[in-house]
Amino acid sequence: MTLTHAYAATSATTPLAPFSFERRTPTARDVAIDILHCGVCHSDLHTARSEWGPANYPCVPGHEIVGRVSAVGDGVSKFQVGDVVGVGCMVDSCQHCQPCNDGLEQYCENGFTGTYDSPEQVSRANTLGGYSDHIVVHEKFVLRVSHDEKDLAAVAPLLCAGITTYSPLRQWKVGPGMKVGIVGLGGLGHMGVKIAAAMGAHVVLFTTSAGKKADALRLGAKEVVVSKNEDEMAAHANSFDFILNTVAAPHNLDAFLALLKLDGTMTLVGAPGTPHPSPNVFGLIMKRRRLAGSLIGGIPETQEMLDFCAEHGIVSDIEVIPMAGINDAYERMLKSDVKYRFVVDMATVQDAVAA
Repeated sequence: MTLTHAYAATSATTPLAPFSFERRTPTARDVAIDILHCGVCHSDLHTARSEWGPANYPCVPGHEIVGRVSAVGDGVSKFQVGDVVGVGCMVDSCQHCQPCNDGLEQYCENGFTGTYDSPEQVSRANTLGGYSDHIVVHEKFVLRVSHDEKDLAAVAPLLCAGITTYSPLRQWKVGPGMKVGIVGLGGLGHMGVKIAAAMGAHVVLFTTSAGKKADALRLGAKEVVVSKNEDEMAAHANSFDFILNTVAAPHNLDAFLALLKLDGTMTLVGAPGTPHPSPNVFGLIMKRRRLAGSLIGGIPETQEMLDFCAEHGIVSDIEVIPMAGINDAYERMLKSDVKYRFVVDMATVQDAVAA
């Protein structure tokens, strides 16, 4: 067992605060990782505040992890001490159902083990996440990071925001010659724009804010549409091959479904707290349009995403914060006051705990 310093929520209504606990000693197939950077995802806030159902407290959030291997078990073959690695939204799964065998662990029929606030497969102990100075993970759920050292903080959000947008873009075979819409320019949306552009698509960003046009173009969009402007929306009717909807607030889906061409698909990756209004069925059946969903990605695809992003020089746009600033970051995140992802410098966690 190893003493671990972290920040945790102890209830749904109290701020995150210093917390210490014991991590397990690495077993034969485990990798121990000193955490360098941890991204701050809106899911962290939802979970810490029990907004997606009752959390288990103490809750240590964090599932966008980049770190350096500090120890490996005797049976580990893929990693060695000193390697730069990542850990995303999962740290285990049953590893024997059909989705797991197919490298789709996020759809594990027996329930994958989330990086935090999730029961471990055997012990059923609650997992504690990346707002901590180190973590121990089964080697199958550790990912190799090949970006330059100077970019490692900005790599961290790829472990959630990156794979959440990459997976549906790959599933629906986005590439050159395709017209692709990205709805929303937040933590997910800005990654969707970058990745779809790198895949060679003609990217159109949909936003409710005209002030985001310059940023969207900088990130790789070719056009920007203010979705509240009916004329701008109508000009794109029946023209999109694929739309990736990243917005995590309930809104009218029909306005975007009408933009899809015959056999076009809109995939939802944003998770609102209350349901979207039900779409009009005629908007789907008259053009054989599809409304779909997607959840992160499996381990092989997440590794593929990291390699793709390294090859194309893609990282997240970030603001680095100290561990002691996490509660302020949560409040700013609620106001969309970040471009586009907070990342905690985990070198600051021990100072925060000692303060």
